[in-house]
Amino acid sequence: MTRGKDAVAVLVLLAATLLPGLGALRSPANPAEDAAILMRYVRHIADGHGIVWNIGDPPADGATDFLFTALAAGLVRLGAGLEPAVRSLAFGAHVLAVLLVYAGIRRLHGSPIPVAFVSALFLAWGPGFRYVEMYFGTTLFAALAALAWTLAYRLREEPGSAARSLAFALASLAAGLARPEGVFLTLFMLAAVVFWAGPRRAWTAAAVFVAVFAVLGGAYFLWRWSTFGHPLPTPFYKKGGGVLHWGGLRDSIEGVARLCLPFLLAAPLALRSRDAFRRLVFAAIPLGGFTLLWVLLSNEMNILHRFQFALVPVVLLAWPDWVKGLGRDLRLPAEAEVPVAGRRAAVLLLAAVAGIALAAQLAVHRPRPGLRDGRYEVARRLAPFAGRGHTLVTTEAGLLPLYSGWRSVDAWGLNDVEIARHGISEALLDRERPALIVFHAGFSPVAPAPLGDDDWSRMVRTLRDYASRRGYTLAAAFGHTPFDTHYYLVRPDAPDAAGITEAVRGADYAWYGNGQRSLNYALWGSPR
Repeated sequence: MTRGKDAVAVLVLLAATLLPGLGALRSPANPAEDAAILMRYVRHIADGHGIVWNIGDPPADGATDFLFTALAAGLVRLGAGLEPAVRSLAFGAHVLAVLLVYAGIRRLHGSPIPVAFVSALFLAWGPGFRYVEMYFGTTLFAALAALAWTLAYRLREEPGSAARSLAFALASLAAGLARPEGVFLTLFMLAAVVFWAGPRRAWTAAAVFVAVFAVLGGAYFLWRWSTFGHPLPTPFYKKGGGVLHWGGLRDSIEGVARLCLPFLLAAPLALRSRDAFRRLVFAAIPLGGFTLLWVLLSNEMNILHRFQFALVPVVLLAWPDWVKGLGRDLRLPAEAEVPVAGRRAAVLLLAAVAGIALAAQLAVHRPRPGLRDGRYEVARRLAPFAGRGHTLVTTEAGLLPLYSGWRSVDAWGLNDVEIARHGISEALLDRERPALIVFHAGFSPVAPAPLGDDDWSRMVRTLRDYASRRGYTLAAAFGHTPFDTHYYLVRPDAPDAAGITEAVRGADYAWYGNGQRSLNYALWGSPR
């Protein structure tokens, strides 16, 4: 009978995930900037050009979601459209993570069906829908984190099992291929197993883990180093910088709290006994370690705390372990000893709390129509000029390069290791002779403002001054306000200069932050 009930619960869970998820799959939203960067790599790989930012250039590795990129490229190669392939893969991974949480809670902890169902539904109705809608590969990493964490719990039961050790190591490797920080997350999981079992009993688990990462992970690492010429993905050189990012840490802590708060509230209940506290520490090692890890990177593009989302299944799979044996430890009366009215009241109270939490989750994270983005509109208008030898240099390296099809230089450096390490330079710009320069500025022709001394301001200053000295034409300075704009500057002697200028100026430009129509402040603030 239990299997039958589980089957019914899973079917209801799937329906509750799939029905609202269809909204994310059908949403007309444009890809987010970082997602569009990844999708450019997907397109080039699927078309047989390799892992390159520009066709014909040496390999580049601005797509940090390696496994997601490779799988999406495979789907496109098989005939799927670029956008459907990316979204379908992301949504499928989200469904997988939901099922893993349900099955893990039921099998690992023997928790009642309602506990597993509510936990899994909390994940299903979380920001996963929004990540899918924005074309992020976040959900694949979360699914692999859920798998590795489930296997870590299994391994703590039998730390000497070679089979369980191998399964955990292979899942960990997959998580590391999905995201580089997956290596650290699963290392923290292994540390939790060592803490639980002790170094001697966990020796097999640690040895197998090291062997898998040394042989298979090492082969991948050497391949990527020889292919790209450096060991880490290019964005890590840009976002790390060899300094501590306290803003990244604050954002990480806030993200974990926002994503997991209802279930983190169960943690203090584990302070009731030494055994319960030990189970709490087991989960706290990966949870705390991964949260603190983000002090090493800036929090750029951490939309909806997607960098911390992999911890949601970690918490959901762990919290039933914290409350296991709670009634016995607190010497609460057995269920049979509680009057029927009291039991009904308790069930209604718990159902109400769960219902409120789930309703709030769906209300906040439900799929919604995406905002229009003028960069997408301009990119589509520039697409007819692709293949004519034009180069675009831009700080907006997502939608513009993807949908224009132009040879592009990422002025911020997420896709160019030279720029990531040394910044954009006039020498590089002279070498590229871009037909179009685009940058995101905090000023406009009607509202000049001084630039600061941070990295972004130095980049904008270089691009602005270069365009000024070379006589570039200001085609547009689009913005919803004159203090937040996208500058488009065209080289006047470039082939198709007049057509490019007209394509830019003729765009119905919506501001990405609110979807509202922008003004072209290059025309002194007059609506087009």
